[in-house]
Amino acid sequence: MTLRESLMADLKTAMKAGESARVATIRMVTAKLKDVEIAGRAKGNEGLSEEEGISALRGMIKSRTESATLYRDAGRPELADKEEAEIAVIRGYLPPELDEATLKGAVEEAIASTGAASMKDMGKVMGVLKARFGAALDMGRASAAVKALLG
Repeated sequence: MTLRESLMADLKTAMKAGESARVATIRMVTAKLKDVEIAGRAKGNEGLSEEEGISALRGMIKSRTESATLYRDAGRPELADKEEAEIAVIRGYLPPELDEATLKGAVEEAIASTGAASMKDMGKVMGVLKARFGAALDMGRASAAVKALLG
C-alpha cells in the first residue's frame, strides 16, 4: 500500500470513529503531500515518489518539534501537547527507524568504505548512507553519529 493509499484508508477510519484531531492531522499531511507533488510538477516530475513523501513527513515532524519546544518555553503546554499529538500521527506513516547499534554499524561501514578520516569527509559518508538507506534513514541522527565517529 502506498503512502497516499494508507493515508486515505486511515482518514476514512478516523472519520467513522469520530477522531477529529486525527482527521485534521491526516488532512494536513495529505495537503502537504499534494503541495510537494505540485511543486515537483514544476520541475518536470510526474507524481510523488515515496522518498519525497517521507522527506516531507520528516520536515513536518521537525517543524512541529520546534514549535512544541517554543510553546513549552512560552508556557503554553496545551499547544505543545497538540503539536506532539500531530507528531505521533505523522510518525505512524514513516518507515521504522534504525536502532542505535544498526545505525552505528552502518556509519562505521560507510566510513570504512569511503576511507573518511576527518570531518572534511563527512559529505562522502552521508552520501553513502543516503544511497544505501534512502528514506528509511533519519539524516539528523545519521549526521550526529557520523560527527561522533569522525570528530
